[in-house]
Amino acid sequence: MMDLTEKKSVHALLARHGFHFSKKFGQNFLIDDSVCPRIAEEGNACAGYGVLEIGPGIGTLTQQLALRAEKVAAVEIDTRLLPILQETVGKFENLHVIQGDILEYDIPALLEQEFSGLRCAVCANLPYYITTPIIFALLEKRLPMERLVAMVQKEVAERMAAKPGSRDYGALSVAIQYYTEPEIAFIVPPTSFIPAPAVDSAVIVCKRRSEPPVKVCDEALFFRVVKAAFSLRRKMLSNSLKNMGINSEQCAQWLQRAGVDGKRRAETLSLEDFAALTNTFSVEK
Repeated sequence: MMDLTEKKSVHALLARHGFHFSKKFGQNFLIDDSVCPRIAEEGNACAGYGVLEIGPGIGTLTQQLALRAEKVAAVEIDTRLLPILQETVGKFENLHVIQGDILEYDIPALLEQEFSGLRCAVCANLPYYITTPIIFALLEKRLPMERLVAMVQKEVAERMAAKPGSRDYGALSVAIQYYTEPEIAFIVPPTSFIPAPAVDSAVIVCKRRSEPPVKVCDEALFFRVVKAAFSLRRKMLSNSLKNMGINSEQCAQWLQRAGVDGKRRAETLSLEDFAALTNTFSVEK
């Protein structure tokens, strides 16, 4: 198995294939021999599990997943990486490398085709510029995955796991915690990648909830309320919630029905508070 954790070897591999890093795809390849095994373990890569990897790059994490999981499907958008992956991980019989954009796939059908009868997890080293769209593409479809293990910018991971009242708590925190139980597993320094990014990264483990922690009458409305509440982050709810298309009087009546103090700010609200606002929202015509 090719060593993909030594800079000289990786540079030689890339040169051999005439590969140049693409800013378009936000490419930073993991080369740290201590990080990939830990990600694989956090992703429950073992017998009986199928693991969907998003963005395998040169295959450093892919190797560790294929050594542990029963089956691995790796989706890579950059066609230039396919011959490199053939060289680095092509000998794994339990691995299927798929070229394409994960955002354009019917992901439930992909998982059923690749992992029928297996428990499922997703592992991903996500480009910073497209982290949120990919995560929500996975969560909103209610995939039969048990956990999502993602390498993301440290700042984003902190927002995903933030609790009410903290500086990092926002709409992303509410949405992620509605679908999962997120926990930052460990921090990854820039030196673990080539090229080295300008900021620290973090591996976050999102354990999929079997049911959301709160019951809401309308999920789309729930997320509209959350978005409106955080639209004017420093303003009181009595101001920010008017972005729901209501006037001051209607907003005050709504807050009273929900039992939420209009002087509070969005970052102090729990998921239960947002659910109460959702379930009591109505506008007198």
